[in-house]
Amino acid sequence: MIYLDNGATSLRKPPAVAAAVRSALHRCANPGRGGHRAAMEAAKAVYRCRERAGELFDCSPEQVVCTGSCTHGLNMAIRTLVKPGSRVVISGFEHNAVTRPLHALGAKLTVAGRKLFDWQDTLESFEKALRQGQNLAVFTMASNVFGYILPIEELSNLCRTYGVPFVVDAAQGAGILPISMERLQADFIAMPGHKGLLGPQGTGILLCRESPKPLLYGGTGSMSREQSMPDFLPDVGEAGTVNVPGIAGLRAGIQTVRARGLENIFAKGRLLNVYFIIIMVRYFSSRIFSNADV
Repeated sequence: MIYLDNGATSLRKPPAVAAAVRSALHRCANPGRGGHRAAMEAAKAVYRCRERAGELFDCSPEQVVCTGSCTHGLNMAIRTLVKPGSRVVISGFEHNAVTRPLHALGAKLTVAGRKLFDWQDTLESFEKALRQGQNLAVFTMASNVFGYILPIEELSNLCRTYGVPFVVDAAQGAGILPISMERLQADFIAMPGHKGLLGPQGTGILLCRESPKPLLYGGTGSMSREQSMPDFLPDVGEAGTVNVPGIAGLRAGIQTVRARGLENIFAKGRLLNVYFIIIMVRYFSSRIFSNADV
């Protein structure tokens, strides 16, 4: 089978991912809910994933909040930073995982940068919007429709220059393009676990420079006597039982990405794109000439 839908999810995960999921299903209980061996195994499995993510994305393990998806993380980040009437600048290439929460919260949107593959237009439009005053900026690393890779480092520099907090949607970049939380200094970076990171569906990561507002309220395995959510990372963003088998599989996926190397992964993707274009050109050319003969 030729699979062409990696923008939606990666398929045929590495064998190590499936093995890690199976192992967690047999060995792991609920992390933080007890001191017995199975509970401790679960806590170790989750923390190891945070460690691997921290190494890949240049942040501490505690800054890694495990989510159910990139959309989950984006909602948490956006609801932390947006109030009704907040002025928010976004790129012209955002997914509705960004635009729908913003509309639901009553944000006043400015769309900056609409020209494909034109960094100058994107940067000039963003700077103009930032000069006019914004409460937040949200931008994707790469368009899931066009494959346009945005200049996120330059956009991050602009946001810091104008003192505007910002959120990065790394849905199409994580596991393919380099991401450094330390260098970007983003308030939040959201990503799925099941695309470029090669983990199972139902997993995601929110990298946090600050504690987010809870999106869900409930048990965390910490401060259980308190009726308010813990105010520290990562517990504040992880109410309820986390997806331990999925997180264990995500750790294995991240390890695979690190072993292969981001540069190699990106280079192979570009090579496959060129190969695909050549095949399509040959196919349609043969159809055209075939019809002309008729």
